[in-house]
Amino acid sequence: MAAANQEPLGSGFGAKSTGEEVLKGIDLTGKVAVVTGGYSGIGLETTKALCAAGAEVIIPARNKGKAHENLSAAGLALETLEMDLGDLASVQQFAADVTGGHDKIHLLINNAGIMACPETRIGQDWEAQFAINHIGHFVLTQELLPYLKNADGARVVCLSSLAHRRSGIKWDDIHFRSEPYEKWEAYGQSKTANALFALELNRRHQADGIQAFSVHPGGIMTPLQRHLEREEMVAMGWIDENGEISEGVKTFLKTPEQGCSTTLWCATSAQLDSRGGEYCEDCDIAQLVSDDSPRYFHVAPWAVDDEEAARLWVETERMVTAG
Repeated sequence: MAAANQEPLGSGFGAKSTGEEVLKGIDLTGKVAVVTGGYSGIGLETTKALCAAGAEVIIPARNKGKAHENLSAAGLALETLEMDLGDLASVQQFAADVTGGHDKIHLLINNAGIMACPETRIGQDWEAQFAINHIGHFVLTQELLPYLKNADGARVVCLSSLAHRRSGIKWDDIHFRSEPYEKWEAYGQSKTANALFALELNRRHQADGIQAFSVHPGGIMTPLQRHLEREEMVAMGWIDENGEISEGVKTFLKTPEQGCSTTLWCATSAQLDSRGGEYCEDCDIAQLVSDDSPRYFHVAPWAVDDEEAARLWVETERMVTAG
């Protein structure tokens, strides 16, 4: 049965609100934040906004050179530590490096991810999108859990996507070992997993002072599209034959500054103090999908289902320990 609390609050913000607007008047001085993918796309905008509000932001980076280049160009001198979400030993080492110098983590933004990539196998013959987008963040969060508990009020934000509506969890073949690989179905499954992980994390640890939310940031052109050919984006209606953003997409497309706002709202808003586990979009709690739902909005019931969330947690633990 779907979670019963997917009801918008009327936050006062909306689709085009920026991170700066969401954080106006919020002082994060003394707060420690970890932002995966925090040096590119909406992750970089999330980092910039958190820093402007006074937070100490730590960036895990698979490519430290690129991270330094991007952060420096944004006028930021931040701590970066090596981490590859596709390598669980690397994830565990990052967590050890962070917690060697900090006893509390107040905000964990599980932002990094890959989308619609060619079939790739990593870890224990895992499909890469599920492994990087979900398993890597699952392990990272578990490793940082004691330090989130120490914060006496921590929030975890998991970046999901509208693409979750492409697929629930493929329980009989999560890693496409039997059925032919389909990149969008694989991506959609991984984004459903992100939402379910936030739901179960919140259920298990809200009593420890940890709240978790999942987020659809909106449609934004970022490096996430790097695996897509121009012809494919034309076929999907994202761009026209001249490479320009199509008129239909322009109506809901966000800038990166707008794309980080729902993440930041979930990470900081007092409106959510008594909540947890919800899937959010456009700086508010998303409605459940219905027959009247617009094409690019609202959350499918399988992404906010308590039983599915509990099952995924157990299955992910099994995958991680099996190796």
